[in-house]
Amino acid sequence: MRVLLVEDEVPLARLVERGLRKEGYVVEVEHNGTDGLWHATEESFDVIVLDIMLPGIHGYDVLRRLRERKIWTPVLMLTAKDGEFDQVDALDLGADDYLTKPFSFPVLVARLRALVRRTPVSRPVSLEAGGLRLDPASARVFRGDTEIDLTPREFNLLQFLMRRSDTTVAKSEILQHVWDPAFEGDDNVVEVYVGYLRRKVDRPFGTDTITTVRGVGYRLDAS
Repeated sequence: MRVLLVEDEVPLARLVERGLRKEGYVVEVEHNGTDGLWHATEESFDVIVLDIMLPGIHGYDVLRRLRERKIWTPVLMLTAKDGEFDQVDALDLGADDYLTKPFSFPVLVARLRALVRRTPVSRPVSLEAGGLRLDPASARVFRGDTEIDLTPREFNLLQFLMRRSDTTVAKSEILQHVWDPAFEGDDNVVEVYVGYLRRKVDRPFGTDTITTVRGVGYRLDAS
Protein backbone atom coordinates (compact mmCIF):
# COMPACT_ATOMS: atom_id res chain seq x y z
CA MET A 1 0.00 0.00 0.00
CA ARG A 2 1.33 3.45 -0.95
CA VAL A 3 0.41 6.08 1.65
CA LEU A 4 0.77 9.85 1.39
CA LEU A 5 0.97 11.44 4.84
CA VAL A 6 0.46 15.22 4.96
CA GLU A 7 1.14 16.32 8.54
CA ASP A 8 2.92 19.49 9.74
CA GLU A 9 3.81 18.14 13.20
CA VAL A 10 7.20 16.67 12.32
CA PRO A 11 7.61 14.39 15.40
CA LEU A 12 4.13 12.92 14.87
CA ALA A 13 4.73 12.53 11.14
CA ARG A 14 7.97 10.65 11.80
CA LEU A 15 6.27 8.40 14.35
CA VAL A 16 3.41 7.52 11.99
CA GLU A 17 5.78 7.09 9.05
CA ARG A 18 8.00 4.72 11.02
CA GLY A 19 5.04 2.67 12.20
CA LEU A 20 3.49 2.34 8.74
CA ARG A 21 6.79 1.28 7.22
CA LYS A 22 7.08 -1.45 9.85
CA GLU A 23 3.66 -2.63 8.65
CA GLY A 24 5.14 -2.97 5.15
CA TYR A 25 3.69 0.21 3.61
CA VAL A 26 5.51 2.62 1.33
CA VAL A 27 5.12 6.10 2.84
CA GLU A 28 5.66 9.55 1.35
CA VAL A 29 5.54 12.52 3.76
CA GLU A 30 4.81 16.20 3.21
CA HIS A 31 4.62 18.87 5.92
CA ASN A 32 2.46 21.53 4.22
CA GLY A 33 -0.67 21.64 2.12
CA THR A 34 1.01 23.03 -1.00
CA ASP A 35 3.48 20.16 -1.33
CA GLY A 36 0.84 17.66 -0.22
CA LEU A 37 -1.53 18.74 -2.99
CA TRP A 38 1.23 18.59 -5.59
CA HIS A 39 2.33 15.11 -4.48
CA ALA A 40 -1.23 13.77 -4.38
CA THR A 41 -1.83 15.13 -7.88
CA GLU A 42 1.41 14.01 -9.51
CA GLU A 43 1.68 10.49 -8.07
CA SER A 44 -0.68 7.61 -7.43
CA PHE A 45 -1.43 6.54 -3.85
CA ASP A 46 -3.73 3.95 -2.30
CA VAL A 47 -4.72 6.26 0.54
CA ILE A 48 -3.96 9.78 1.81
CA VAL A 49 -3.71 10.76 5.49
CA LEU A 50 -4.39 14.49 5.55
CA ASP A 51 -4.16 16.93 8.46
CA ILE A 52 -6.64 19.81 8.49
CA MET A 53 -4.57 22.60 10.06
CA LEU A 54 -1.74 22.84 7.53
CA PRO A 55 0.56 25.68 6.51
CA GLY A 56 0.45 26.73 2.88
CA ILE A 57 -2.93 25.34 1.83
CA HIS A 58 -5.52 24.39 4.45
CA GLY A 59 -6.36 20.68 4.59
CA TYR A 60 -9.98 21.35 3.59
CA ASP A 61 -8.76 23.18 0.48
CA VAL A 62 -6.37 20.36 -0.40
CA LEU A 63 -9.25 17.90 -0.20
CA ARG A 64 -11.61 20.13 -2.19
CA ARG A 65 -9.06 20.64 -4.98
CA LEU A 66 -8.34 16.92 -5.20
CA ARG A 67 -12.01 16.11 -5.66
CA GLU A 68 -12.42 18.94 -8.19
CA ARG A 69 -9.61 17.34 -10.22
CA LYS A 70 -11.42 13.99 -10.14
CA ILE A 71 -8.78 12.42 -7.89
CA TRP A 72 -10.74 9.88 -5.87
CA THR A 73 -7.93 8.48 -3.71
CA PRO A 74 -9.42 7.64 -0.27
CA VAL A 75 -8.64 10.40 2.24
CA LEU A 76 -8.52 10.04 6.02
CA MET A 77 -8.56 13.40 7.80
CA LEU A 78 -6.19 13.39 10.78
CA THR A 79 -6.56 16.37 13.09
CA ALA A 80 -6.77 17.68 16.63
CA LYS A 81 -10.11 19.28 15.85
CA ASP A 82 -12.90 17.05 17.14
CA GLY A 83 -16.01 19.20 16.84
CA GLU A 84 -19.10 17.69 15.29
CA PHE A 85 -19.25 20.32 12.55
CA ASP A 86 -15.57 19.81 11.67
CA GLN A 87 -16.33 16.19 10.92
CA VAL A 88 -19.38 17.15 8.87
CA ASP A 89 -17.35 19.69 6.86
CA ALA A 90 -14.64 17.14 6.11
CA LEU A 91 -17.10 14.47 5.01
CA ASP A 92 -19.13 16.92 2.92
CA LEU A 93 -15.97 17.97 1.08
CA GLY A 94 -15.26 14.37 0.12
CA ALA A 95 -13.26 12.85 2.97
CA ASP A 96 -13.70 9.11 3.43
CA ASP A 97 -12.91 8.92 7.14
CA TYR A 98 -11.95 11.10 10.10
CA LEU A 99 -9.61 10.40 13.03
CA THR A 100 -8.83 12.82 15.87
CA LYS A 101 -5.58 13.28 17.79
CA PRO A 102 -4.44 11.70 20.01
CA PHE A 103 -5.17 8.40 18.33
CA SER A 104 -4.30 4.73 18.60
CA PHE A 105 -1.85 3.62 15.91
CA PRO A 106 -3.50 0.18 15.48
CA VAL A 107 -6.81 1.99 14.93
CA LEU A 108 -5.19 4.18 12.26
CA VAL A 109 -3.84 1.11 10.45
CA ALA A 110 -7.24 -0.61 10.65
CA ARG A 111 -8.95 2.51 9.25
CA LEU A 112 -6.49 2.65 6.34
CA ARG A 113 -7.09 -1.00 5.51
CA ALA A 114 -10.83 -0.42 5.62
CA LEU A 115 -10.52 2.55 3.26
CA VAL A 116 -8.61 0.50 0.71
CA ARG A 117 -11.28 -2.20 0.87
CA ARG A 118 -13.90 0.47 0.14
CA THR A 119 -12.11 1.96 -2.89
CA PRO A 120 -14.34 3.12 -5.80
CA VAL A 121 -15.70 0.52 -8.18
CA SER A 122 -13.63 2.07 -10.96
CA ARG A 123 -10.58 0.49 -9.34
CA PRO A 124 -9.98 -3.18 -10.10
CA VAL A 125 -10.83 -5.43 -7.18
CA SER A 126 -7.80 -7.58 -7.97
CA LEU A 127 -4.79 -7.63 -10.27
CA GLU A 128 -4.29 -10.50 -12.71
CA ALA A 129 -1.16 -11.11 -14.74
CA GLY A 130 1.04 -14.04 -15.63
CA GLY A 131 -1.43 -16.53 -14.20
CA LEU A 132 -1.29 -14.76 -10.83
CA ARG A 133 -4.16 -13.07 -9.01
CA LEU A 134 -3.42 -10.45 -6.35
CA ASP A 135 -6.00 -8.84 -4.07
CA PRO A 136 -4.60 -5.53 -2.70
CA ALA A 137 -7.30 -5.17 -0.04
CA SER A 138 -6.85 -8.57 1.60
CA ALA A 139 -3.12 -8.86 0.73
CA ARG A 140 -3.63 -12.35 -0.73
CA VAL A 141 -2.00 -13.89 -3.81
CA PHE A 142 -3.11 -16.93 -5.82
CA ARG A 143 -1.87 -18.96 -8.75
CA GLY A 144 -4.96 -20.76 -9.89
CA ASP A 145 -6.62 -22.07 -6.74
CA THR A 146 -3.36 -22.19 -4.77
CA GLU A 147 -2.75 -19.38 -2.30
CA ILE A 148 0.85 -18.21 -2.03
CA ASP A 149 2.16 -16.94 1.30
CA LEU A 150 4.29 -13.79 0.90
CA THR A 151 5.95 -11.42 3.33
CA PRO A 152 4.76 -7.76 3.20
CA ARG A 153 7.85 -6.75 1.20
CA GLU A 154 7.44 -9.63 -1.25
CA PHE A 155 3.76 -8.75 -1.65
CA ASN A 156 4.53 -5.08 -2.36
CA LEU A 157 7.21 -6.03 -4.87
CA LEU A 158 4.89 -8.43 -6.69
CA GLN A 159 2.09 -5.86 -6.71
CA PHE A 160 4.43 -3.25 -8.21
CA LEU A 161 5.56 -5.65 -10.94
CA MET A 162 2.00 -6.72 -11.71
CA ARG A 163 0.79 -3.14 -12.01
CA ARG A 164 3.53 -2.65 -14.60
CA SER A 165 3.25 -6.04 -16.26
CA ASP A 166 4.97 -6.39 -19.65
CA THR A 167 7.05 -3.32 -18.77
CA THR A 168 10.72 -3.49 -17.82
CA VAL A 169 11.34 -1.62 -14.56
CA ALA A 170 14.76 -0.63 -13.28
CA LYS A 171 16.09 -1.49 -9.84
CA SER A 172 16.10 2.21 -8.94
CA GLU A 173 12.40 2.49 -9.77
CA ILE A 174 11.60 -0.58 -7.69
CA LEU A 175 13.59 0.81 -4.75
CA GLN A 176 11.73 4.11 -4.95
CA HIS A 177 8.25 2.56 -4.92
CA VAL A 178 8.68 -0.63 -2.90
CA TRP A 179 11.35 0.39 -0.42
CA ASP A 180 11.72 4.14 0.05
CA PRO A 181 12.65 7.15 -2.12
CA ALA A 182 15.49 7.89 0.32
CA PHE A 183 16.79 4.29 0.48
CA GLU A 184 20.60 4.37 0.62
CA GLY A 185 21.39 0.68 0.83
CA ASP A 186 22.74 -1.64 -1.86
CA ASP A 187 20.36 -1.98 -4.81
CA ASN A 188 21.22 -5.69 -4.91
CA VAL A 189 18.50 -6.07 -2.28
CA VAL A 190 16.07 -5.96 -5.21
CA GLU A 191 17.78 -8.95 -6.80
CA VAL A 192 17.57 -10.81 -3.51
CA TYR A 193 13.82 -10.21 -3.16
CA VAL A 194 13.14 -11.04 -6.81
CA GLY A 195 14.82 -14.37 -6.06
CA TYR A 196 12.56 -14.85 -3.04
CA LEU A 197 9.51 -14.15 -5.21
CA ARG A 198 10.56 -16.56 -7.94
CA ARG A 199 10.97 -19.34 -5.39
CA LYS A 200 7.37 -18.80 -4.31
CA VAL A 201 5.37 -17.74 -7.38
CA ASP A 202 7.27 -19.49 -10.19
CA ARG A 203 9.50 -22.37 -9.21
CA PRO A 204 6.85 -24.55 -7.47
CA PHE A 205 4.57 -24.19 -10.52
CA GLY A 206 7.15 -24.67 -13.28
CA THR A 207 6.57 -21.14 -14.58
CA ASP A 208 8.88 -18.26 -15.47
CA THR A 209 6.73 -15.19 -14.90
CA ILE A 210 9.42 -12.77 -13.66
CA THR A 211 12.26 -12.31 -16.12
CA THR A 212 15.56 -10.46 -15.83
CA VAL A 213 16.37 -7.90 -18.51
CA ARG A 214 20.14 -7.70 -18.27
CA GLY A 215 21.51 -4.24 -17.63
CA VAL A 216 18.01 -2.79 -17.25
CA GLY A 217 15.87 -4.47 -14.59
CA TYR A 218 12.95 -6.87 -14.33
CA ARG A 219 9.70 -7.58 -16.15
CA LEU A 220 6.62 -9.58 -15.19
CA ASP A 221 5.18 -11.20 -18.30
CA ALA A 222 1.41 -10.86 -18.32
CA SER A 223 0.93 -13.79 -20.65
